[in-house]
Amino acid sequence: MFPIEQVRERFPALNREDNGKKVIYFDGPGGTQMVDHAMESMYRYIRNGMANLHGTFNTSGETDAMLDKAREAVADLLGCNAIEVAFGANMTTLAFAIARSLAGFIKEGDEIVVTELDHRANVDPWVTLARDCGATIKFIKLNPESFTLELDDLEEIITEKTRLVAAGMSSNVTGTVTDLQPIIQRAKEVGALSVVDAVHGVPHLCIDVQELGCDILLCSAYKFFGPHVGIAVVRESLFEKLPVYKLKPAPAEIPYKLETGTQNHEGIAGVMGAIQFIEELGYGESRRERLLTGMETIDDYENELAAEVESFLRSLPEVTLYRAASGRRTPTFAFTIEGHHSRDVTAWLSEKYNMCVADGDFYASTMAEVLDVYPTGGWVRIGLAPYNTIEEIQQLKEALTAYIHQHQQNVV
Repeated sequence: MFPIEQVRERFPALNREDNGKKVIYFDGPGGTQMVDHAMESMYRYIRNGMANLHGTFNTSGETDAMLDKAREAVADLLGCNAIEVAFGANMTTLAFAIARSLAGFIKEGDEIVVTELDHRANVDPWVTLARDCGATIKFIKLNPESFTLELDDLEEIITEKTRLVAAGMSSNVTGTVTDLQPIIQRAKEVGALSVVDAVHGVPHLCIDVQELGCDILLCSAYKFFGPHVGIAVVRESLFEKLPVYKLKPAPAEIPYKLETGTQNHEGIAGVMGAIQFIEELGYGESRRERLLTGMETIDDYENELAAEVESFLRSLPEVTLYRAASGRRTPTFAFTIEGHHSRDVTAWLSEKYNMCVADGDFYASTMAEVLDVYPTGGWVRIGLAPYNTIEEIQQLKEALTAYIHQHQQNVV
């Protein structure tokens, strides 16, 4: 049985009350709450003496050692080598930095492939790269009925002219988990680089970069119970020859050369605390085994909650749910309510029920255009995390039922 009470005790933000009522956090896809281990790791680093790198004094050496340990922890979480792990401000900033460094590999007439399902953070860096280099952008299309990517014509989309393919592991809107293997395999066949956005995947799925075979994987720690720190995994052989923009005296070796300027050391310490939380939910001889089983524990519990939410939303005739009917999905639900602006819905849920529920396009703007949700202000999105409870799901049912009954005459 999932230890929900013990898990909730680990998240101090869950104790918050507004107007005497507990806050309910359904905004995990936008950023989870921070686990106590992450906070304590950050505070411990700060309190014990902060320093910059590569000095002869103790606090500097300790900072160097902490960063090494953080890379090792991330490597165990993601199934890669520690030397392939670089930290940055966030996934978007890292993606733009990597795109800029790839300009020498792209020439006029080349092709770059992105998808209609993705967050724009895994689209616009590569669109910008194509524009600057005179390359052509091609999209893997979204199936508007199944909310999955159309993968049948990959050979026509990913061609001998393709130099880079970027695809998301999981949609931060529909929860769709994409089968990346045929995309990555096709990229390999034509000699193209493959980039995976795993920002929404890492909080819910077991990740194995080596098994995936991608060249670059990007994610953010604040989506898996940690602080605002971006993470890039770059295949070592590619990383070595990546001509990144950097200051002349800055380190030229990997992974440091991608980490421009002084990093958020206390935040990186917090990343280790977030990973420790996942590890403690698992079992096994090695940290990697404990992290994998920890993620499986989270996944099993979230799926139980997700089944309740999905069944309820599909039962409401006024609700249009943008979610695949089957297949692997994260506990993320995007929907609209007929005749109502999404922001009105989320504002009401916040005011009446203290629920943190997001609205908008969530930067998946291409999909929002394809699915024509802008007239209603985009989607309402419910995103679950392992600190949510079945009682909170019952309150969600009560709240949405009350909203629909009270606003039946309202129109956008």
